[in-house]
Amino acid sequence: MSADSFFDSGLRRGRLGTAHLVFFTVAASAPLTVLGGGVTTMFAVSGNTGAALGYVLLAAVLAVFATGYAAMSRHVANAGAFYAYIANGLGRAGGVAGSAVALAAYNAIQIGLYGLIGAILGEFLSAKAGLDLAWWGWALIAWVLVGLLGILRIDLNATVLAILLGLECVVVVIFDAVAFTHPAGTAVSFAGIDPGNLFTAGFGAVLAFTIASFTGFESGAIYSEEVKDPRRTVARATYIAVAFTGLFYAVSAWALTVLTGPENAAKDSAEAGPGVVFGALEQYAGTVVADLANVLFITSVLAALLSFHNGVARYLFALGRERVLPRFLGATSPRSGAPLAGSLVQSTLAVIVFLAFAMAGRDPIIDLFTWLSGAAAVGVVLLMTLTSAAVVGFFRGRPGPETLWQRMLAPVLATLLLGVVLVMLLINFDALLDPGTASYMRWLLPAIPVVAGVLGLIWGVALKSARPEAYARIGRVAEDALHEPGLHPSPEPDRDRWVRAGQR
Repeated sequence: MSADSFFDSGLRRGRLGTAHLVFFTVAASAPLTVLGGGVTTMFAVSGNTGAALGYVLLAAVLAVFATGYAAMSRHVANAGAFYAYIANGLGRAGGVAGSAVALAAYNAIQIGLYGLIGAILGEFLSAKAGLDLAWWGWALIAWVLVGLLGILRIDLNATVLAILLGLECVVVVIFDAVAFTHPAGTAVSFAGIDPGNLFTAGFGAVLAFTIASFTGFESGAIYSEEVKDPRRTVARATYIAVAFTGLFYAVSAWALTVLTGPENAAKDSAEAGPGVVFGALEQYAGTVVADLANVLFITSVLAALLSFHNGVARYLFALGRERVLPRFLGATSPRSGAPLAGSLVQSTLAVIVFLAFAMAGRDPIIDLFTWLSGAAAVGVVLLMTLTSAAVVGFFRGRPGPETLWQRMLAPVLATLLLGVVLVMLLINFDALLDPGTASYMRWLLPAIPVVAGVLGLIWGVALKSARPEAYARIGRVAEDALHEPGLHPSPEPDRDRWVRAGQR
């Protein structure tokens, strides 16, 4: 087989349906991890008894974002997702800036998860089987598994995620049932979903944690070249992911306040952490269920690792195919259709970073996971803000069946709302960090995706004069995936506003 076949085979079309994309997007946010880690930490840090409604509030904001995002997904099919959206709406150089932010954010959360899985897997197997191995040893085992799955067929990955996601959701439902049937006091308290308890002290911290919990819901467009119906599948999956995660997390967070009593949620979460969830399962559902829940807690992190790994690999594939980055990144496996080079590069980067943290003696959760997931949250919100603005630019002067709400009003509103969320996240970023973290990390970590975006913008501007043929490919639409040649060409020159701004 010739070397060119690795570049010409491309991603496999038509392998994913709406359900597959829902598995990828929801698995990325890892429901059981959100409940056991995110929700308990949110209560412990914020002390806000109405925090459960934070998920509903943010889900509403994301639903507004999804309106324009879904409308544009019917016209733009590219494994680069946000990169292609921004390129087609704000200009090619802007698209490269967006791709840099995306790579920084998604690599950060994916690599950070190796710290989390190494720590919890080591603790569980040490307690249950007497197996003692450093956290990075367990992380290496997970790394091998994720790396192998990453180069296999995408529908096989989706099947693995479906099984893991289904099982962990069952455990979350069992916890909710336990909480509502064993409330603190004599009756179920509604204080946890009282709006008056949300908009009080700690609201900013609640917003920061809920943002982190939703990271990954927006990743459906990454697989737009591999779905059966790009015009509808991405939109449907995104709406389902927003609605499901928003309600699911809100009910589970409320259930925790019912179980502990609203006045005790912060104290119990601070003292026991995930033990609030797993302890209740052991007490009321039995040891077997509790042990199964712990195993699924671990596999939920594994599912998120796999989901983000696939996303990063496809971003690298799109950038390599369009020569924004070295061409070899556009190589796919002739057998599985997976983005082979992108997958291997992501795996290599991940192992270098988490082993560097291990050699430096850093804590896998307090440092590796917390630092990188916080930086990722900033990057994802920044990406969504730019994408909403890009939707407005894309539809301006372009005829089509989209309504005024879809093409302008919702995207403008989403840009404003997400801008506010981004500011709130930056102001309250220290809530995501351990109290003992050095103060300079409060601004250094959020700066990672921002600096990446600036460097990407500079590179995008440089490409216009240094490699015009590569510049012309930026953000191109995979028209064969949309089944309608000529539906939308590469970004028009008059949309390159970021380039002109860089030349002034």
